[in-house]
Amino acid sequence: MLKKRRITARTVLMALVLFALAFLLSRAAVSPASADQRAAEAALNTPAASLDAPETGKTVAQEDDLAKQLAKFQANLDTVWLLVAAFLVFFMQAGFALLEAGFVSVKHVVNIMMKNLFDFAAASIMFGAVGFGIMFGASNGLFGTEWFFLSGIPETYPGLTVPTYAFFFFQLVFAGTAATIASGAMGGRTEFRGYLLYSLIASAVIYPVVGHWIWGGGWLAKLETPFTDFAGSTVVHSTGAWIGLMGAIFLGPRLGRFGKDAKPMLGHNMTAATLGTFILWFGWFGFNPGSQLSADGAAIGLITVTTNLAAAGGAAAALFANWVVVGKPQLPPMLNGTLAGLVAITAPCAFVTPTEALIIGAIGGLVMYFGTLLLERLRVDDAVGAVPVHGFAGVWGTLAVGLFHGKTGLLHGGGVAQLISQAIGIVAVAAFVLVSSAIMFAIIKATVGLRVPEEGEKMGLDAYEHGMVSYPEYVLGDPTVIAPTNGRAAKTAPATATGD
Repeated sequence: MLKKRRITARTVLMALVLFALAFLLSRAAVSPASADQRAAEAALNTPAASLDAPETGKTVAQEDDLAKQLAKFQANLDTVWLLVAAFLVFFMQAGFALLEAGFVSVKHVVNIMMKNLFDFAAASIMFGAVGFGIMFGASNGLFGTEWFFLSGIPETYPGLTVPTYAFFFFQLVFAGTAATIASGAMGGRTEFRGYLLYSLIASAVIYPVVGHWIWGGGWLAKLETPFTDFAGSTVVHSTGAWIGLMGAIFLGPRLGRFGKDAKPMLGHNMTAATLGTFILWFGWFGFNPGSQLSADGAAIGLITVTTNLAAAGGAAAALFANWVVVGKPQLPPMLNGTLAGLVAITAPCAFVTPTEALIIGAIGGLVMYFGTLLLERLRVDDAVGAVPVHGFAGVWGTLAVGLFHGKTGLLHGGGVAQLISQAIGIVAVAAFVLVSSAIMFAIIKATVGLRVPEEGEKMGLDAYEHGMVSYPEYVLGDPTVIAPTNGRAAKTAPATATGD
Protein backbone atom coordinates (compact mmCIF):
# COMPACT_ATOMS: atom_id res chain seq x y z
CA MET A 1 0.00 0.00 0.00
CA LEU A 2 2.86 2.41 0.91
CA LYS A 3 4.61 1.59 -2.40
CA LYS A 4 1.45 2.26 -4.36
CA ARG A 5 1.06 5.61 -2.57
CA ARG A 6 4.69 6.61 -3.44
CA ILE A 7 4.05 5.79 -7.12
CA THR A 8 0.94 7.89 -7.11
CA ALA A 9 2.68 10.83 -5.47
CA ARG A 10 5.57 10.56 -7.89
CA THR A 11 3.15 10.50 -10.79
CA VAL A 12 1.37 13.55 -9.51
CA LEU A 13 4.65 15.34 -8.99
CA MET A 14 5.81 14.52 -12.50
CA ALA A 15 2.52 15.75 -13.92
CA LEU A 16 2.90 19.02 -12.06
CA VAL A 17 6.44 19.43 -13.37
CA LEU A 18 5.39 18.72 -16.95
CA PHE A 19 2.49 21.18 -16.63
CA ALA A 20 4.81 23.87 -15.30
CA LEU A 21 7.30 23.22 -18.11
CA ALA A 22 4.61 23.38 -20.75
CA PHE A 23 3.34 26.64 -19.30
CA LEU A 24 6.83 28.16 -19.35
CA LEU A 25 7.46 27.00 -22.93
CA SER A 26 4.16 28.42 -24.10
CA ARG A 27 4.95 31.75 -22.49
CA ALA A 28 8.38 31.73 -24.09
CA ALA A 29 6.84 31.07 -27.52
CA VAL A 30 4.33 33.92 -27.26
CA SER A 31 5.99 36.68 -25.37
CA PRO A 32 9.01 37.27 -27.60
CA ALA A 33 6.89 37.65 -30.77
CA SER A 34 8.37 39.98 -33.39
CA ALA A 35 6.89 43.32 -34.39
CA ASP A 36 5.81 41.88 -37.72
CA GLN A 37 3.98 39.06 -36.01
CA ARG A 38 2.25 41.46 -33.64
CA ALA A 39 1.23 43.70 -36.60
CA ALA A 40 -0.14 40.75 -38.53
CA GLU A 41 -2.14 39.62 -35.50
CA ALA A 42 -3.54 43.12 -35.06
CA ALA A 43 -4.50 43.25 -38.74
CA LEU A 44 -6.44 40.02 -38.44
CA ASN A 45 -8.46 41.47 -35.59
CA THR A 46 -9.09 44.83 -37.33
CA PRO A 47 -12.35 45.54 -39.26
CA ALA A 48 -12.04 45.47 -43.08
CA ALA A 49 -12.71 49.20 -43.35
CA SER A 50 -9.52 50.00 -41.44
CA LEU A 51 -7.17 47.76 -43.45
CA ASP A 52 -3.95 49.20 -44.71
CA ALA A 53 -4.87 51.91 -47.29
CA PRO A 54 -2.43 50.95 -50.08
CA GLU A 55 -3.61 47.31 -50.07
CA THR A 56 -7.26 48.40 -50.07
CA GLY A 57 -6.73 50.82 -52.95
CA LYS A 58 -4.97 48.16 -54.99
CA THR A 59 -7.84 45.70 -54.50
CA VAL A 60 -10.51 48.26 -55.36
CA ALA A 61 -8.56 49.35 -58.43
CA GLN A 62 -8.31 45.76 -59.63
CA GLU A 63 -12.05 45.27 -59.15
CA ASP A 64 -12.80 48.50 -61.02
CA ASP A 65 -10.51 47.50 -63.85
CA LEU A 66 -12.17 44.09 -64.10
CA ALA A 67 -15.61 45.71 -64.15
CA LYS A 68 -14.52 48.07 -66.94
CA GLN A 69 -13.11 45.20 -68.95
CA LEU A 70 -16.34 43.23 -68.56
CA ALA A 71 -18.42 46.28 -69.52
CA LYS A 72 -16.24 46.86 -72.58
CA PHE A 73 -16.51 43.20 -73.54
CA GLN A 74 -20.32 43.34 -73.22
CA ALA A 75 -20.44 46.54 -75.29
CA ASN A 76 -18.29 44.99 -78.01
CA LEU A 77 -20.39 41.83 -78.00
CA ASP A 78 -23.60 43.87 -78.26
CA THR A 79 -22.12 45.92 -81.10
CA VAL A 80 -20.98 42.90 -83.09
CA TRP A 81 -24.37 41.24 -82.66
CA LEU A 82 -26.22 44.40 -83.71
CA LEU A 83 -24.09 44.84 -86.82
CA VAL A 84 -24.37 41.17 -87.83
CA ALA A 85 -28.15 41.52 -87.50
CA ALA A 86 -27.99 44.70 -89.60
CA PHE A 87 -26.03 42.87 -92.30
CA LEU A 88 -28.75 40.21 -92.40
CA VAL A 89 -31.43 42.88 -92.79
CA PHE A 90 -29.40 44.53 -95.56
CA PHE A 91 -29.33 41.18 -97.36
CA MET A 92 -33.13 41.27 -97.33
CA GLN A 93 -32.86 43.90 -100.10
CA ALA A 94 -31.64 41.07 -102.35
CA GLY A 95 -34.60 38.99 -101.25
CA PHE A 96 -37.07 41.75 -102.10
CA ALA A 97 -35.41 42.28 -105.49
CA LEU A 98 -35.65 38.59 -106.43
CA LEU A 99 -39.18 38.19 -105.10
CA GLU A 100 -40.51 41.25 -106.91
CA ALA A 101 -38.63 40.48 -110.12
CA GLY A 102 -40.05 36.96 -110.11
CA PHE A 103 -43.58 38.24 -109.60
CA VAL A 104 -43.56 40.75 -112.50
CA SER A 105 -43.39 40.33 -116.25
CA VAL A 106 -40.17 39.43 -118.03
CA LYS A 107 -40.12 42.89 -119.63
CA HIS A 108 -40.01 44.79 -116.29
CA VAL A 109 -37.17 42.98 -114.50
CA VAL A 110 -34.40 45.55 -115.03
CA ASN A 111 -36.73 48.29 -113.85
CA ILE A 112 -37.72 46.52 -110.64
CA MET A 113 -34.09 45.64 -109.88
CA MET A 114 -32.98 49.24 -110.37
CA LYS A 115 -35.72 50.50 -108.08
CA ASN A 116 -34.76 48.09 -105.33
CA LEU A 117 -31.11 49.06 -105.59
CA PHE A 118 -31.90 52.77 -105.59
CA ASP A 119 -34.14 52.40 -102.55
CA PHE A 120 -31.16 51.52 -100.38
CA ALA A 121 -28.95 54.14 -101.98
CA ALA A 122 -31.63 56.77 -101.35
CA ALA A 123 -32.12 55.58 -97.78
CA SER A 124 -28.37 55.70 -97.12
CA ILE A 125 -28.22 59.33 -98.21
CA MET A 126 -31.53 60.74 -97.01
CA PHE A 127 -31.91 58.81 -93.75
CA GLY A 128 -28.38 59.79 -92.79
CA ALA A 129 -28.88 63.42 -93.74
CA VAL A 130 -32.38 64.02 -92.39
CA GLY A 131 -34.28 60.88 -91.43
CA PHE A 132 -32.19 59.72 -88.48
CA GLY A 133 -32.47 63.13 -86.82
CA ILE A 134 -36.24 63.24 -87.37
CA MET A 135 -36.62 59.72 -86.02
CA PHE A 136 -34.31 59.76 -82.99
CA GLY A 137 -33.40 63.36 -82.25
CA ALA A 138 -34.74 65.31 -79.26
CA SER A 139 -38.52 65.01 -79.41
CA ASN A 140 -41.28 67.57 -79.54
CA GLY A 141 -43.75 64.68 -79.61
CA LEU A 142 -44.08 64.62 -83.40
CA PHE A 143 -40.53 64.57 -84.78
CA GLY A 144 -36.89 64.88 -83.77
CA THR A 145 -34.99 68.15 -84.01
CA GLU A 146 -31.28 67.27 -83.88
CA TRP A 147 -28.52 64.98 -85.24
CA PHE A 148 -29.06 66.00 -88.86
CA PHE A 149 -26.26 64.81 -91.15
CA LEU A 150 -25.20 62.72 -88.12
CA SER A 151 -23.72 65.81 -86.48
CA GLY A 152 -23.58 66.05 -82.70
CA ILE A 153 -24.42 62.41 -82.12
CA PRO A 154 -23.10 60.90 -78.86
CA GLU A 155 -20.38 58.27 -78.98
CA THR A 156 -22.69 55.71 -77.36
CA TYR A 157 -26.40 55.75 -78.10
CA PRO A 158 -28.31 56.82 -74.95
CA GLY A 159 -29.70 53.89 -73.00
CA LEU A 160 -27.70 51.29 -74.92
CA THR A 161 -24.16 49.94 -74.85
CA VAL A 162 -23.51 50.25 -78.59
CA PRO A 163 -21.90 53.13 -80.51
CA THR A 164 -24.39 55.50 -82.14
CA TYR A 165 -22.88 54.78 -85.56
CA ALA A 166 -23.73 51.08 -85.14
CA PHE A 167 -27.24 51.96 -83.98
CA PHE A 168 -27.62 54.29 -86.97
CA PHE A 169 -26.67 51.60 -89.46
CA PHE A 170 -29.12 49.15 -87.90
CA GLN A 171 -31.90 51.71 -88.24
CA LEU A 172 -30.79 52.57 -91.78
CA VAL A 173 -31.39 49.05 -93.09
CA PHE A 174 -34.90 49.19 -91.64
CA ALA A 175 -35.53 52.45 -93.47
CA GLY A 176 -34.38 50.85 -96.70
CA THR A 177 -36.77 47.96 -96.14
CA ALA A 178 -39.75 50.27 -95.64
CA ALA A 179 -39.01 52.12 -98.88
CA THR A 180 -38.62 48.91 -100.89
CA ILE A 181 -42.01 47.47 -99.91
CA ALA A 182 -43.91 49.96 -102.06
CA SER A 183 -41.95 49.18 -105.23
CA GLY A 184 -43.67 45.81 -105.59
CA ALA A 185 -47.18 47.21 -105.23
CA MET A 186 -46.41 49.84 -107.89
CA GLY A 187 -44.62 47.45 -110.24
CA GLY A 188 -45.12 47.27 -113.99
CA ARG A 189 -46.22 50.85 -114.73
CA THR A 190 -44.35 53.39 -112.60
CA GLU A 191 -42.22 56.13 -114.19
CA PHE A 192 -38.63 55.71 -113.00
CA ARG A 193 -38.03 59.41 -112.35
CA GLY A 194 -41.18 59.67 -110.26
CA TYR A 195 -40.17 56.57 -108.31
CA LEU A 196 -36.77 58.07 -107.50
CA LEU A 197 -38.44 61.12 -106.00
CA TYR A 198 -40.82 58.96 -103.98
CA SER A 199 -37.95 56.90 -102.57
CA LEU A 200 -36.05 60.00 -101.44
CA ILE A 201 -39.09 61.51 -99.69
CA ALA A 202 -40.15 58.27 -98.00
CA SER A 203 -36.68 57.72 -96.51
CA ALA A 204 -36.23 61.33 -95.45
CA VAL A 205 -39.63 62.17 -93.96
CA ILE A 206 -42.54 59.73 -94.02
CA TYR A 207 -40.88 56.69 -92.48
CA PRO A 208 -38.82 58.68 -89.92
CA VAL A 209 -41.87 60.51 -88.58
CA VAL A 210 -43.69 57.23 -87.96
CA GLY A 211 -40.56 55.80 -86.38
CA HIS A 212 -40.24 58.79 -84.08
CA TRP A 213 -43.79 58.42 -82.80
CA ILE A 214 -43.12 54.83 -81.75
CA TRP A 215 -39.37 54.25 -81.32
CA GLY A 216 -38.00 57.76 -80.94
CA GLY A 217 -39.89 58.90 -77.86
CA GLY A 218 -42.86 60.43 -79.68
CA TRP A 219 -46.46 60.65 -78.60
CA LEU A 220 -47.44 57.01 -79.22
CA ALA A 221 -44.57 55.87 -77.01
CA LYS A 222 -45.87 58.14 -74.25
CA LEU A 223 -49.46 56.92 -74.09
CA GLU A 224 -50.57 55.81 -70.63
CA THR A 225 -50.16 52.28 -71.95
CA PRO A 226 -47.42 52.78 -74.55
CA PHE A 227 -47.98 51.59 -78.09
CA THR A 228 -45.71 48.55 -78.54
CA ASP A 229 -44.10 47.40 -81.77
CA PHE A 230 -40.99 45.40 -80.98
CA ALA A 231 -39.44 45.10 -84.46
CA GLY A 232 -41.72 46.99 -86.82
CA SER A 233 -44.99 45.36 -87.96
CA THR A 234 -46.37 48.90 -88.07
CA VAL A 235 -43.26 51.09 -88.10
CA VAL A 236 -41.68 49.35 -91.09
CA HIS A 237 -44.14 47.04 -92.80
CA SER A 238 -47.47 48.82 -92.57
CA THR A 239 -45.80 52.13 -93.35
CA GLY A 240 -44.30 50.75 -96.55
CA ALA A 241 -47.58 49.04 -97.44
CA TRP A 242 -49.74 52.15 -96.99
CA ILE A 243 -47.37 54.09 -99.25
CA GLY A 244 -47.63 51.29 -101.79
CA LEU A 245 -51.44 51.24 -101.53
CA MET A 246 -51.70 54.95 -102.22
CA GLY A 247 -49.22 54.64 -105.06
CA ALA A 248 -51.25 51.82 -106.62
CA ILE A 249 -54.42 53.91 -106.34
CA PHE A 250 -52.79 56.95 -107.98
CA LEU A 251 -51.28 54.83 -110.75
CA GLY A 252 -54.36 52.79 -111.50
CA PRO A 253 -54.21 49.12 -112.57
CA ARG A 254 -51.90 47.76 -115.24
CA LEU A 255 -53.32 47.54 -118.75
CA GLY A 256 -55.65 44.58 -119.02
CA ARG A 257 -55.54 43.77 -115.31
CA PHE A 258 -59.29 44.15 -114.73
CA GLY A 259 -62.43 44.39 -116.83
CA LYS A 260 -63.98 42.21 -119.52
CA ASP A 261 -60.68 41.79 -121.33
CA ALA A 262 -58.72 41.01 -118.17
CA LYS A 263 -55.97 38.43 -118.45
CA PRO A 264 -53.90 36.64 -115.85
CA MET A 265 -50.69 38.50 -115.05
CA LEU A 266 -48.50 35.80 -113.66
CA GLY A 267 -45.00 36.25 -112.38
CA HIS A 268 -42.37 35.27 -114.94
CA ASN A 269 -39.95 33.41 -112.64
CA MET A 270 -41.10 31.44 -109.61
CA THR A 271 -37.56 30.22 -109.00
CA ALA A 272 -36.38 33.77 -108.37
CA ALA A 273 -39.46 34.50 -106.25
CA THR A 274 -38.90 31.40 -104.12
CA LEU A 275 -35.20 32.17 -103.63
CA GLY A 276 -36.15 35.72 -102.67
CA THR A 277 -38.59 34.38 -100.08
CA PHE A 278 -35.93 32.15 -98.55
CA ILE A 279 -33.53 35.10 -98.37
CA LEU A 280 -36.18 37.22 -96.67
CA TRP A 281 -36.94 34.44 -94.19
CA PHE A 282 -33.21 34.19 -93.44
CA GLY A 283 -32.85 37.96 -93.13
CA TRP A 284 -35.72 38.09 -90.66
CA PHE A 285 -33.44 36.35 -88.14
CA GLY A 286 -31.58 39.64 -88.07
CA PHE A 287 -34.69 41.80 -88.32
CA ASN A 288 -36.47 40.48 -85.23
CA PRO A 289 -33.73 39.15 -82.89
CA GLY A 290 -31.53 42.12 -83.77
CA SER A 291 -34.21 44.47 -82.48
CA GLN A 292 -33.30 43.32 -78.97
CA LEU A 293 -30.36 45.74 -79.50
CA SER A 294 -28.09 43.65 -77.28
CA ALA A 295 -26.60 40.16 -77.19
CA ASP A 296 -29.09 38.86 -74.64
CA GLY A 297 -28.98 35.11 -75.24
CA ALA A 298 -32.30 34.23 -73.63
CA ALA A 299 -34.17 37.00 -75.42
CA ILE A 300 -32.79 36.45 -78.91
CA GLY A 301 -33.22 32.70 -78.53
CA LEU A 302 -36.95 33.09 -77.88
CA ILE A 303 -37.36 35.67 -80.65
CA THR A 304 -35.63 33.41 -83.16
CA VAL A 305 -37.98 30.53 -82.38
CA THR A 306 -41.16 32.64 -82.46
CA THR A 307 -40.07 34.23 -85.74
CA ASN A 308 -39.44 30.89 -87.40
CA LEU A 309 -42.66 29.27 -86.21
CA ALA A 310 -44.77 32.22 -87.39
CA ALA A 311 -43.26 31.95 -90.86
CA ALA A 312 -44.08 28.25 -90.98
CA GLY A 313 -47.62 28.89 -89.74
CA GLY A 314 -48.19 31.58 -92.36
CA ALA A 315 -46.94 29.38 -95.18
CA ALA A 316 -49.12 26.43 -94.16
CA ALA A 317 -52.27 28.48 -93.59
CA ALA A 318 -52.03 30.33 -96.92
CA LEU A 319 -51.25 27.10 -98.78
CA PHE A 320 -54.29 25.26 -97.46
CA ALA A 321 -56.61 28.27 -97.82
CA ASN A 322 -55.68 28.59 -101.47
CA TRP A 323 -55.98 24.81 -101.92
CA VAL A 324 -59.55 24.91 -100.61
CA VAL A 325 -60.55 27.96 -102.69
CA VAL A 326 -58.82 27.07 -105.98
CA GLY A 327 -58.73 23.30 -105.71
CA LYS A 328 -54.98 23.00 -106.26
CA PRO A 329 -51.95 23.75 -104.10
CA GLN A 330 -50.07 26.70 -105.63
CA LEU A 331 -46.73 28.34 -104.93
CA PRO A 332 -47.37 32.14 -104.92
CA PRO A 333 -49.86 32.12 -102.00
CA MET A 334 -47.45 29.96 -100.02
CA LEU A 335 -44.59 32.41 -100.64
CA ASN A 336 -46.64 35.41 -99.58
CA GLY A 337 -48.11 33.44 -96.67
CA THR A 338 -44.60 32.85 -95.35
CA LEU A 339 -43.87 36.58 -95.51
CA ALA A 340 -47.22 37.45 -93.95
CA GLY A 341 -46.46 35.19 -91.01
CA LEU A 342 -43.10 36.92 -90.59
CA VAL A 343 -44.68 40.37 -90.77
CA ALA A 344 -47.35 39.40 -88.24
CA ILE A 345 -44.87 38.15 -85.64
CA THR A 346 -42.56 41.15 -86.01
CA ALA A 347 -44.42 43.27 -83.44
CA PRO A 348 -45.06 40.63 -80.73
CA CYS A 349 -42.06 38.30 -81.28
CA ALA A 350 -40.42 39.07 -77.92
CA PHE A 351 -43.60 38.83 -75.84
CA VAL A 352 -45.32 35.60 -76.87
CA THR A 353 -44.82 31.85 -76.51
CA PRO A 354 -43.83 29.59 -79.43
CA THR A 355 -47.34 28.15 -79.63
CA GLU A 356 -48.85 31.64 -79.76
CA ALA A 357 -46.33 32.58 -82.46
CA LEU A 358 -47.53 29.68 -84.61
CA ILE A 359 -51.13 30.86 -84.19
CA ILE A 360 -50.23 34.48 -84.97
CA GLY A 361 -48.34 33.46 -88.10
CA ALA A 362 -51.13 31.21 -89.32
CA ILE A 363 -53.72 33.95 -88.91
CA GLY A 364 -51.34 36.31 -90.69
CA GLY A 365 -51.26 33.95 -93.67
CA LEU A 366 -55.06 33.84 -93.79
CA VAL A 367 -55.32 37.63 -93.46
CA MET A 368 -52.94 37.98 -96.40
CA TYR A 369 -54.79 35.51 -98.59
CA PHE A 370 -58.27 36.93 -98.12
CA GLY A 371 -56.89 40.47 -98.17
CA THR A 372 -55.51 39.75 -101.64
CA LEU A 373 -58.96 38.65 -102.79
CA LEU A 374 -60.43 41.83 -101.30
CA LEU A 375 -58.04 44.10 -103.22
CA GLU A 376 -58.87 42.29 -106.45
CA ARG A 377 -62.56 42.77 -105.79
CA LEU A 378 -61.89 46.49 -105.23
CA ARG A 379 -59.79 46.54 -108.42
CA VAL A 380 -56.69 47.77 -106.70
CA ASP A 381 -53.73 46.40 -108.63
CA ASP A 382 -50.93 45.30 -106.31
CA ALA A 383 -48.43 43.56 -108.58
CA VAL A 384 -46.77 41.41 -105.92
CA GLY A 385 -49.23 41.40 -103.00
CA ALA A 386 -47.25 43.89 -100.92
CA VAL A 387 -50.28 45.50 -99.30
CA PRO A 388 -51.88 42.27 -98.01
CA VAL A 389 -48.50 40.90 -96.88
CA HIS A 390 -47.07 43.97 -95.20
CA GLY A 391 -50.15 46.10 -94.55
CA PHE A 392 -52.96 43.76 -93.57
CA ALA A 393 -50.71 41.21 -91.85
CA GLY A 394 -48.88 44.10 -90.19
CA VAL A 395 -52.13 45.38 -88.72
CA TRP A 396 -52.94 41.91 -87.41
CA GLY A 397 -49.50 41.49 -85.87
CA THR A 398 -49.74 44.85 -84.14
CA LEU A 399 -53.13 43.95 -82.68
CA ALA A 400 -51.72 40.58 -81.60
CA VAL A 401 -49.51 42.41 -79.10
CA GLY A 402 -52.65 43.58 -77.32
CA LEU A 403 -54.01 40.04 -77.27
CA PHE A 404 -51.02 37.81 -76.60
CA HIS A 405 -48.46 39.96 -74.76
CA GLY A 406 -47.33 37.90 -71.78
CA LYS A 407 -47.86 40.75 -69.30
CA THR A 408 -50.27 43.29 -70.82
CA GLY A 409 -52.19 41.18 -73.33
CA LEU A 410 -55.93 40.67 -73.00
CA LEU A 411 -55.61 36.89 -73.13
CA HIS A 412 -53.09 36.96 -70.29
CA GLY A 413 -55.23 39.01 -67.93
CA GLY A 414 -53.80 42.38 -68.89
CA GLY A 415 -57.13 43.95 -69.79
CA VAL A 416 -57.90 45.98 -72.92
CA ALA A 417 -55.56 48.94 -72.35
CA GLN A 418 -52.77 47.53 -74.51
CA LEU A 419 -55.21 46.53 -77.25
CA ILE A 420 -56.68 50.05 -77.29
CA SER A 421 -53.22 51.61 -77.56
CA GLN A 422 -52.38 49.29 -80.43
CA ALA A 423 -55.57 50.26 -82.26
CA ILE A 424 -54.83 53.97 -81.75
CA GLY A 425 -51.36 53.52 -83.20
CA ILE A 426 -52.60 51.55 -86.21
CA VAL A 427 -55.20 54.18 -87.13
CA ALA A 428 -52.87 57.13 -86.53
CA VAL A 429 -50.03 55.67 -88.61
CA ALA A 430 -52.35 54.63 -91.45
CA ALA A 431 -53.99 58.07 -91.55
CA PHE A 432 -50.66 59.93 -91.54
CA VAL A 433 -49.01 57.73 -94.15
CA LEU A 434 -52.00 57.63 -96.50
CA VAL A 435 -52.51 61.41 -96.38
CA SER A 436 -48.83 62.30 -96.69
CA SER A 437 -48.40 59.75 -99.48
CA ALA A 438 -51.39 61.14 -101.34
CA ILE A 439 -49.85 64.63 -101.20
CA MET A 440 -46.48 63.26 -102.31
CA PHE A 441 -47.85 61.27 -105.26
CA ALA A 442 -50.09 64.15 -106.35
CA ILE A 443 -47.05 66.43 -106.52
CA ILE A 444 -44.95 63.83 -108.34
CA LYS A 445 -47.75 63.16 -110.82
CA ALA A 446 -48.13 66.87 -111.55
CA THR A 447 -44.40 67.48 -111.98
CA VAL A 448 -42.02 64.74 -113.11
CA GLY A 449 -44.74 62.17 -113.83
CA LEU A 450 -45.84 59.00 -112.08
CA ARG A 451 -47.04 56.52 -114.72
CA VAL A 452 -45.40 55.64 -118.02
CA PRO A 453 -47.41 56.12 -121.23
CA GLU A 454 -49.38 53.21 -122.61
CA GLU A 455 -46.78 52.51 -125.29
CA GLY A 456 -44.08 52.26 -122.63
CA GLU A 457 -46.09 49.83 -120.57
CA LYS A 458 -46.78 47.64 -123.59
CA MET A 459 -43.17 47.73 -124.69
CA GLY A 460 -41.94 47.02 -121.20
CA LEU A 461 -40.33 49.34 -118.69
CA ASP A 462 -36.91 47.81 -119.31
CA ALA A 463 -36.73 48.82 -122.96
CA TYR A 464 -38.81 51.99 -122.69
CA GLU A 465 -37.25 53.49 -119.58
CA HIS A 466 -33.76 52.05 -119.58
CA GLY A 467 -32.94 51.07 -123.14
CA MET A 468 -32.08 47.51 -122.18
CA VAL A 469 -33.65 44.18 -121.38
CA SER A 470 -32.97 41.51 -118.79
CA TYR A 471 -33.60 38.54 -121.10
CA PRO A 472 -32.51 39.39 -124.68
CA GLU A 473 -33.62 35.97 -125.91
CA TYR A 474 -37.24 36.98 -125.23
CA VAL A 475 -37.00 40.13 -127.37
CA LEU A 476 -37.56 39.94 -131.12
CA GLY A 477 -34.98 41.78 -133.17
CA ASP A 478 -31.50 42.95 -132.30
CA PRO A 479 -31.30 44.08 -128.65
CA THR A 480 -28.13 46.08 -129.37
CA VAL A 481 -30.17 48.78 -131.12
CA ILE A 482 -31.94 49.69 -127.88
CA ALA A 483 -30.67 53.04 -126.68
CA PRO A 484 -31.25 54.94 -123.43
CA THR A 485 -34.55 56.77 -123.74
CA ASN A 486 -34.91 58.86 -120.57
CA GLY A 487 -38.60 58.07 -120.42
CA ARG A 488 -39.23 58.45 -124.18
CA ALA A 489 -39.75 55.63 -126.64
CA ALA A 490 -36.56 54.66 -128.45
CA LYS A 491 -36.32 55.46 -132.17
CA THR A 492 -35.63 51.82 -132.84
CA ALA A 493 -37.32 49.58 -130.32
CA PRO A 494 -37.68 45.82 -130.10
CA ALA A 495 -41.01 44.18 -130.68
CA THR A 496 -43.31 43.95 -127.71
CA ALA A 497 -42.40 41.09 -125.38
CA THR A 498 -45.00 38.65 -124.22
CA GLY A 499 -46.70 39.06 -120.87
CA ASP A 500 -48.25 42.05 -119.16
